Amino acid sequence: MKSAALPRFLFVTVLILAYVSIISAQTAISPGVQHCAEKRVKAGIAPVTFTSNSTPQHSYDVLNYTLNLDLYSCFSSPYSKAFKGSNTITFLVDSVLSAITLDAVKSSIVFDSVSLQGKSFSQATNTATVTLDKSHAAGDTVSVKIYYHHLNVSDNAFYATSGFVFTDCEPEGARYWFPCWDKPSDKATTDITAKVPKAVKLGSNGSLKDTVKSSDSLWYHWVSRDPLATYLTAITAKSGYNLDIVYWKKPSNASDSIPLFFYWNTGESSSNLSSMKTKVPLMATFYSSLFGEHPFEKNGFATLNSSFTSGGMENQTLTSLCADCWDEATVSHEFSHQWFGDMITCGTWADLWLNEGFATYIESLWLEHYYNTAKYKSDLASKASYYLSNNPGSAIYNPDWAITTPDINTLFDVAITYDKGGCVLHMLRYVLGDTVFFNAIKSYATDNDFRFKNILTSDFVQKMNTVTGQDLTWFFNEWVYSANHPTYTNTYSITSVGTNSWLVKFTAKQTQSSPSFFQMPLEIKIGFSNSADTTIRVSNTSNGQIFSWNFSKQPTSVSFDPNSNILLKTATLSLVSDVKETTAPIHSYQMEQNYPNPFNPTTRITYALGAAEDVLIRVYDVMGHELRTLVREHQPEGVHEVQFSGEDLPSGAYYYQIRAGKFSQTKKMMLLK
Repeated sequence: MKSAALPRFLFVTVLILAYVSIISAQTAISPGVQHCAEKRVKAGIAPVTFTSNSTPQHSYDVLNYTLNLDLYSCFSSPYSKAFKGSNTITFLVDSVLSAITLDAVKSSIVFDSVSLQGKSFSQATNTATVTLDKSHAAGDTVSVKIYYHHLNVSDNAFYATSGFVFTDCEPEGARYWFPCWDKPSDKATTDITAKVPKAVKLGSNGSLKDTVKSSDSLWYHWVSRDPLATYLTAITAKSGYNLDIVYWKKPSNASDSIPLFFYWNTGESSSNLSSMKTKVPLMATFYSSLFGEHPFEKNGFATLNSSFTSGGMENQTLTSLCADCWDEATVSHEFSHQWFGDMITCGTWADLWLNEGFATYIESLWLEHYYNTAKYKSDLASKASYYLSNNPGSAIYNPDWAITTPDINTLFDVAITYDKGGCVLHMLRYVLGDTVFFNAIKSYATDNDFRFKNILTSDFVQKMNTVTGQDLTWFFNEWVYSANHPTYTNTYSITSVGTNSWLVKFTAKQTQSSPSFFQMPLEIKIGFSNSADTTIRVSNTSNGQIFSWNFSKQPTSVSFDPNSNILLKTATLSLVSDVKETTAPIHSYQMEQNYPNPFNPTTRITYALGAAEDVLIRVYDVMGHELRTLVREHQPEGVHEVQFSGEDLPSGAYYYQIRAGKFSQTKKMMLLK
């Protein structure tokens, strides 16, 4: 909503319901990733999608939520989860409207009345509609105040147990404790006031503006000057909470600093806490050097209790941690989310890897920076190993998730969203080289088109193309938009071709079925009889490609990808008597996922022919009706591309199909206007 690149699209309403199975414990999962992912899965909330109009538009853009909550009774036995509150929602009208629909789960929050420019309301099971005082035109700013109460129910979003009160909302749990437009695309500022007993410390997003005391209570007033997604909105409070504050000096101005809050429970490891109070400022300096200076006016961490299942959650400026979880991997992972996830937030759940893949990779980068390259490589190898052992065969990016939120196990799949996402960023670094890669990532993180706004995967690809001056579409098509990884069955030969002259031939062969080929730069290390060696980098652009080199000293060994930079692969390398040239076609039959996807209004489709064929490419709607013929002609062997425009079509899902000789393939694409 706040990004010009993000269409104002009304996403389908979801209901978070049932308990879901816990992911299997795997020793290969890194602690930071495991804690981050486990929280989501163990929370026991799973979105269930309901049908909606096929081409709806989001008609308003929330600017600010002002919450006033009376939480006093939640802190004393029997620790009721019931509270009273109000929410003043200020929004910008995007198209003419006389009512707004909000996400509000009736089994948790019940509307009592509305005021300001809200005149009446009706509440359904999972949504509420507020009728406005009149029909408002596009560009109007409107404020609606909702008085409501939260019921004494457990909903896995608002928690009140044994003197502890906290919220935990990813992916779509905010609607359980305050009425809102509960999608990551609609970021808004917040103004939160909460009444608690005097012995309670309460933290929230942004900075503490004031604390008002009465005879037996405190009113905490927290304001976030920076917009945030609803799932990152949080309160954390406890009677008898411990609080330490460390100040981090900004590299840009040593006289300016921001507070780092550490809320902790009595009995937790003092040595681990002390270590993190030392290392978090170092992380802030390191991350600032790579991604631009720390973006928020404060930051903090708060350990919770056993109701917060093992993990961490990167609420904007106040990360939640499980009890006594002051471990370095978890903290480095969650803290990096303040740049990637909080400052720049995924535009849809299809783009979640831009949150979690980045945090997973930065967890490894911290090890490289603070310790050494060996720890960085070992950590990434462990993540790659977990992916290879647990790959479900799905792509990192699924366009359906832009509309329909998937189940929690799928959305937060460790192998795909976290580990593959993180490994892909390392491989992008390998492709580009350190200087270009880090310059590109910093340019992305400091781009005002994305800072404090949202990002789509297609936006990120375009940004990488622009800042590097390269067309990296091939890279993202194979590693993000497609599933799986290459299986190399490479061969080589060493032949004496004269006095002090040897010929080395190397065949790069992939045997996986889908996709049939991954283009990547390859490194080949050749050892010699005098114990010297050389590493050669080549561009592998076709399957079965043969490379040959002449040497004046005797080669004795050949190794493939000696530094394991292509993290996601399986590979064998065999010595043969001679590498023979092949007459097989260079190209296999293949049709790539269209790019960009989702698109508005144009996209391109790339396909490869293993031989000259009569080619037919058609576009269909979801009912199977043919809409357009894109190609109907005889084409030569090789790679081809065709453009498709949906300018005259409504938003929704479409299918494109290729027929070329005996080859036929159909793929799905999403048009979002």
